Amino acid sequence: MTYCCGVLVRDGLVLIADTRTNAGLDNISTFRKLHIFEEPGHHVLGLATAGNLSVSQSVVSMLNEGVEDHEIGERRQLRDCRTMFQAAQLVGTAIRQVHKVNGAFMEQSNVSFDVSFLLGGQIAGDSLRLYMVYSAGNFIECTQDTPFLQIGEHKYGKPVLDRAVNYDMEISEALKSSLISMDSTMRSNLGVGLPIDVMVVTPDSLRSELIYRIEPGEPYFHDLRERWSAALRSAHASIPKPPYLKNARPRVVNEA
Repeated sequence: MTYCCGVLVRDGLVLIADTRTNAGLDNISTFRKLHIFEEPGHHVLGLATAGNLSVSQSVVSMLNEGVEDHEIGERRQLRDCRTMFQAAQLVGTAIRQVHKVNGAFMEQSNVSFDVSFLLGGQIAGDSLRLYMVYSAGNFIECTQDTPFLQIGEHKYGKPVLDRAVNYDMEISEALKSSLISMDSTMRSNLGVGLPIDVMVVTPDSLRSELIYRIEPGEPYFHDLRERWSAALRSAHASIPKPPYLKNARPRVVNEA
């Protein structure tokens, strides 16, 4: 399993992704799922992947080597794109080309062509943007109304983002909320785990503000997990008990 999250606020972009892949409880592996494409001053892009590992790796390799553009008879890379919209289109084209080559064979082997991507960043002359690209190659863009996108095992971390994230929050708060969302997912799904890769981009810098890997035992993330758990327990205890059990009989304790 995988969990990746992108948060786009006024102050910048946060992308985070776990690294765990597994085919069973006794076969756990670590693979990077957050890939960086950066040429300072020209573009800075982050691509987070979820789904079938062989498909996502094929798409990333194709983006690095170049995606065949049959109209002009040349290969195009992300650095050739002039806008983030074109970059999202190129990721979609790469997905469709991988499906054209491998899709039928995967179907014959009952292997699902299941893959999704978060593409975020900025290209010179364009604004900082965030997209989710689906397995069919189509995509949607993040908006100010809902300034985050998720792929993979997203249901456990979504309530945190729904309640905490808004477009006008500081980038440090967006990063903190993203990490709490990741922690909530890790606690409920053993298929998501450390290390965690983090990328932060600020508007018009055209370079990465932060590229960081959180390893097991990293002090800040450990403290964040403990504080969040304690805060939830405290909030639970501070809420009045439901009034519906006023006439409930007291619990009888057997002393045998």
